[in-house]
Amino acid sequence: MQVHQKQADPVAHSAAPVLALKGITKTFPGVRALSDVSLNLSAGKVTALVGENGAGKSTVVKILTGIYQPDGGEILVDGAPTAFPSAHSAGAAGVTAIHQETVLFDELSVAENIFLGHAPRGRFGLIDTARMSAEAVRILSDIGADIDPAARLKDLGIASKHLVAIARALSIDARVVIMDEPTAALSQKEIEELYELIETLRTQGKAILFISHKFDEIFRIADQYTVFRDGELVGDGDIGDVSEADLVRMMVGRDVSQIFPEREHNIGAEVLRVDGYKHPTEFADIGFSLRRGEILGFYGLVGAGRSEFMQSLFGITRPSSGHVMIDGAPVSVRSPADAVNNGIVYVPEDRGRQGAITALPIFQNVTLPSLSRTSRNGFLRLAQEFRLAREYISRLDLRAASLDTSVGNLSGGNQQKVVIAKWLATQPKVIILDEPTKGIDIGSKAAVHEFMAELASQGLAVIMVSSEIPEILGMSDRVIVMREGRIAAELAGEELTPETLVRHAAGIRKQV
Repeated sequence: MQVHQKQADPVAHSAAPVLALKGITKTFPGVRALSDVSLNLSAGKVTALVGENGAGKSTVVKILTGIYQPDGGEILVDGAPTAFPSAHSAGAAGVTAIHQETVLFDELSVAENIFLGHAPRGRFGLIDTARMSAEAVRILSDIGADIDPAARLKDLGIASKHLVAIARALSIDARVVIMDEPTAALSQKEIEELYELIETLRTQGKAILFISHKFDEIFRIADQYTVFRDGELVGDGDIGDVSEADLVRMMVGRDVSQIFPEREHNIGAEVLRVDGYKHPTEFADIGFSLRRGEILGFYGLVGAGRSEFMQSLFGITRPSSGHVMIDGAPVSVRSPADAVNNGIVYVPEDRGRQGAITALPIFQNVTLPSLSRTSRNGFLRLAQEFRLAREYISRLDLRAASLDTSVGNLSGGNQQKVVIAKWLATQPKVIILDEPTKGIDIGSKAAVHEFMAELASQGLAVIMVSSEIPEILGMSDRVIVMREGRIAAELAGEELTPETLVRHAAGIRKQV
């Protein structure tokens, strides 16, 4: 399906796009990542690039920033063919990228981080610190950031560090700004401030490429959209001409009208009970029960202590007091090995650093906690490893060239599936999913939700930590709301509404 741009004022289209891709093709060994794709980025416009994980978005960004070279097609700047043989050449052409995880250096000052690699120099080639500081003040002022350029980065909060990352990207006097999942680590207040910054960049005539899985963001700030599917362009046009359903249909090649699957609620006997769980600084008085076939949601605002409690329950950190019972018998969980041996597994929010060894292939990641099942007399059996990995990978519909593919080369959604498959292979009784769909596209979200429902129907007890209210409401049988390290409410049935979730999470008393 191809959706073309609506007719607009001819004057607005008289000038060529600042940056355009025409017929771009890129192939890796065994995989065609892009096939004849095009993309137009115009001055003063926000173009949303939409697609499932693995659709080719990251490859396009790397071509735009000179990291990858296309195998075919053209790159046009102001209508003239050009090439970006290196990241430096793309930067010289005014192309900059603000990634979800920008590398900054805590021990350097704000100004040093902003101008790292291209600091202004004075006599004898020495860095002109006064000029660098003044330029840093100007750039920070342009984006509304009241930050001391001499401050050490390690002394700043997360939001301020994010603004420094943006300032660093803009320090090259960019004409094209690429924002790749820029709101993933921001609070709602910080997201609103980012929206204001994008509006400022738009009024300055910057061409902005905005990549996000969050449709509310796309429809709020984008002027144009471009949709990729399986490395091909399947739609582009004015954002006002399409609905969320249209974009989903283009992204996945089918209707995803029901993201949250219907399921039978066959809830069985109690499998997990937690009583009096307490940590000196993170949480206190946590107690609840969990039954077979149940999905128990945990909701709360940033800093509520949900992830900290889950990590303690998995044995990563030690509680100061508390008891855990599995199938009615007390157990001691002093390490992750203890947790796994007792049937508790944990899929962390930060899958890249905590959930997988990205340098290893898929099959080794999946079988790593289950080596007793794939070895004999201390020797690994490769065929058994592949058989076990293939069983769980196929259940999750993971898309990869082979099981030998390094996890680091997979999209975010497929990395998440590898981590889930790894723990399912241990045949657990309780699985903890911490933000299971964070940073993955709507198609992959639907697949994860379907699989969660399947796990529950098979009798597995599921704990789901999520900050997304639709996900909490759509998947949970019961919800525990945490606030400031304590349980603020336990909700079920008609009590489960967006209003009650937010009210308990924020500590707002109900209006009488």
